[in-house]
Amino acid sequence: MLLGFLTACLPQVPLADIAAWAAENDYQALEVAVWPKVGGREFEASHIDVAHFDGAQAEEVTGLFAKHGLTLSSLAYYENNLHPDEERREEIAAHVLHAVDAAAQLGVETVGTFIGRHPGLSVKENIALAEQTFPRLVDYAGERGVKIIIENCVMEGWHPDGYPGNIAYSPELWEWMFSLGLYLNYDPSHLLWIGIDPVTALKPYVDRIPHAQAKDTQLDPLARDRYGFFGKTLSREHPWDEGWWRYRVPGLGQVDWSGVVDALYEGGFTGVLSVEHEDPVWGGTEEKVKQGLRIAHRTLSPLIVG
Repeated sequence: MLLGFLTACLPQVPLADIAAWAAENDYQALEVAVWPKVGGREFEASHIDVAHFDGAQAEEVTGLFAKHGLTLSSLAYYENNLHPDEERREEIAAHVLHAVDAAAQLGVETVGTFIGRHPGLSVKENIALAEQTFPRLVDYAGERGVKIIIENCVMEGWHPDGYPGNIAYSPELWEWMFSLGLYLNYDPSHLLWIGIDPVTALKPYVDRIPHAQAKDTQLDPLARDRYGFFGKTLSREHPWDEGWWRYRVPGLGQVDWSGVVDALYEGGFTGVLSVEHEDPVWGGTEEKVKQGLRIAHRTLSPLIVG
């Protein structure tokens, strides 16, 4: 197992500088953000332009990672593949395919994205839509030796009432998406606040997890007693303002990291555990983000034996 981080937390920093810093601070891998260069929500970045990727760029990226002794663990484009606007949905699918092409050129085994959700449809209707949408993506990736991995983020901010906006949030749904040829980019932080034990949920599925993320969650049970499980309603200031929990870097929340890492080892996981930094305390500036990544490294590195 190797320890890395997702580059989306440093959107304005060039990939070459991120790679140098990662190596200097004893990280072993990077999960590289590949959103289009059009701007978007927080925690998106465009560190490789996969829509215009060619052999020269592949050599440049490969050389950069070799120079710093790093592994490129996955390409990350976490978007709503069931977007309600059909034209936008097709744009997203096209970019997933660009990411697959770039991954194949780079020898990267996985491309990460979301199932997503059409908020105007029921979960069952979304499942039917996904079963129309994903087979061509999975087949295209498989022909190029690439796996499509789905993060189990709830993406409640994508739903107008704060309900799940990504239908990949529970083991029940993981089993369904595995039947489509998809894999799981496991992140324990999302399970904790929806009442699922991250270690118990992880153990049966390690063989379908080629890549994993490390993010923590800090819970406030007293605030939950006021707002309820689904979070704020009348006083919600923005779609991600749940009010009773927040993401933290590993070590500053309630995730049992010893249990998570041990379950991964026991299940035979040999991939990359990638820190996904979305901590509001250790965010806002480049130096604070980097300090958050140092905290995560201090938490996780003693548990990883290589």
